[in-house]
Amino acid sequence: MTSAVRTPAVAGKFYPRRAEELRREVQEYTSAAETTRIAAIGCIVPHAGYMYSGHVAGAVYSRLEIPRRAIILCPNHTGMGHPLAVMTRASWQTPLGEVAADAELGAALLQRFPSLHEDSAAHRAEHAIEVQLPFLQMRRPDLSFVPIAVGTSDFDVLRELGEALADVISSQTEKSLIIASSDMNHYESDAVTRVKDHKAIERVLALDARGLWEVVIKQDISMCGFGPATAMLTAAKRLGATSATLVKYATSGDVSGDREMVVGYAGIIVE
Repeated sequence: MTSAVRTPAVAGKFYPRRAEELRREVQEYTSAAETTRIAAIGCIVPHAGYMYSGHVAGAVYSRLEIPRRAIILCPNHTGMGHPLAVMTRASWQTPLGEVAADAELGAALLQRFPSLHEDSAAHRAEHAIEVQLPFLQMRRPDLSFVPIAVGTSDFDVLRELGEALADVISSQTEKSLIIASSDMNHYESDAVTRVKDHKAIERVLALDARGLWEVVIKQDISMCGFGPATAMLTAAKRLGATSATLVKYATSGDVSGDREMVVGYAGIIVE
């Protein structure tokens, strides 16, 4: 039973506050639905304002078969709270209604990986999970999920988190989708960002968690959610993933016209 409601932090900023407008936007971004949807193990989706990255996120969600359960990993942009913060009992509110916490899945993760901590502070003002929820609500109204904010870049910790995710998911009778919420390189030119992002994307498509972590560090790629992506890839490989597909790539410059300082966005499906 949920004990609290996490209220929206960025409604009216990153996405519309009014339900009808939000519903219409999400429908537009997911209108190019595939006839055959993919039962994926994991994915990477961006989390900027919908006007910039909604079309990339929508391209991913429109291709996915959304199961009833999800685990959503995001970076900790605010620096608040515990570096491995989970909320297992609070439902999350958006203009489209509430999304229930998956208390059973959350409790299993806490038991399997004690480095995770029950902590709402890391999530209170964080946008990177919140912006995913309207897409998921539209596709799967009965969704329940576990939110995890990742504030560490330690590879061994990220690997252990990924292994724990895989162990817990494989022990459940129902399938769970692992969503890594991440933008790509930040605030460099469009040309530089595309080169850097391609290097990171290449490692993701190779299902190479360690390689992704190394290239981000060594090439100074400011991919905010490389920690969540590293953990997701680790889990996906352990769960039998054999391929990854780049669904869509764009930069903020494609929308704003400003090519001097952009943010990159990649939508990737792992199956």
